[in-house]
Amino acid sequence: MIELHSHKDLSRLKRLALSSQGLLQAKPFGSGLSGARKAIAHLGYVQIDTISVVERAHHHVLHSRVPSFDPSMVNQLVVSGEVFEYWSHAAAFLPIDDFRFSLPYKNAIKSGQVHWYKNPDQKLMGQLLARIRSEGPLRSRDVDAKNNNRKGGWWDWKPAKKALEQLYMQGDLMVCGRESFQKTYDLTERVLPSHIDSAIPSMEEFAKHLIDQQLRCYGLVSIKSVTYLRRNIELRKAVKNLVEGGVAQGTLERIKIANGDVFFMRSGALDRTPRLNNRLSILSPFDNSVIQRDRLKSLFEFDYQIECYVPELKRQYGYFCLPLLFRGEFIGRMDCKAHRKEGCLEIKSLYIEKTKIVDELMMSAFVDAIDTFRIFQQCDSVVLSNISPKPLMQPFQAALKTRY
Repeated sequence: MIELHSHKDLSRLKRLALSSQGLLQAKPFGSGLSGARKAIAHLGYVQIDTISVVERAHHHVLHSRVPSFDPSMVNQLVVSGEVFEYWSHAAAFLPIDDFRFSLPYKNAIKSGQVHWYKNPDQKLMGQLLARIRSEGPLRSRDVDAKNNNRKGGWWDWKPAKKALEQLYMQGDLMVCGRESFQKTYDLTERVLPSHIDSAIPSMEEFAKHLIDQQLRCYGLVSIKSVTYLRRNIELRKAVKNLVEGGVAQGTLERIKIANGDVFFMRSGALDRTPRLNNRLSILSPFDNSVIQRDRLKSLFEFDYQIECYVPELKRQYGYFCLPLLFRGEFIGRMDCKAHRKEGCLEIKSLYIEKTKIVDELMMSAFVDAIDTFRIFQQCDSVVLSNISPKPLMQPFQAALKTRY
């Protein structure tokens, strides 16, 4: 086991994690549509989210890594069959080459081992399949069915919409396109490209896939993080056995950091960590680099929570704070809102938690990042309403005024 205690060693470990995420290089995956395709393939998934106070999370994640990315490109990749929608640890866009690794969960739902909806309406599901088979792709809003008696949350969807979702989750249907958040479904056999492997993986194949994927996009992993939010006990055992086997064979190294947490990485990976740059990144709360909160806190000492699910009076930072990354550290967070009709990006609260890094270089990087982010939000102006610590208000406002 390699024990890392010095600040220099931990910094190298952080750089490995961030470069593996594509957050240190200017064009890690290229640009435009090709860059978006390669980014999704490398990351393994991009989480879908509906919150729109700023541009939605799945677009934001790609914007952070792919120059010239446009939100329409994601649907282009779905329609062309290069990306598909399904469940990762949440709803996500995934590379089509990984399709076979969605099959164990689909089969578990279809067999009743795992429930998406309890007591699904098999008769209605059969009718919908027959309709799609004969009439072609179907949008959920096009289904004519009576509402349930109850009204309100997502659990009260129309029976037909539930049936569509059940068919999708168990693998009979796939999403073949989207209009905003309106899915269009078609038969899997008509959507899945013919060259894609659809053989169900063994438990060991699935475990190896997850380990390879996580090492590729995170650089270093823990046993727990490889199976993040996957509750299959046999899968966890298979992952543990493969990781321990990799250590025994010398293909993996076990790393212990100062707080006692243990990670694993490819042998020699620390020898290839890139240099830091002076770019500041504004990340989504659902960004792949921050979604595993325990890992984020352990490695970067950044304690982060999305507070949109927290009652307003109990929020510490704001509804939808965005993590700020600069020179290998998470230096703070920013709660903001895009007022698109007015063309204004409002920074409701800016929290700089590592104040020692604040200098002209950092503030210039912040203004550059805000300018790029403003354009991404389709806004023309920027307003800074609040900052902590408060003495930073004047210099940050002055820096922003050089652009606006």
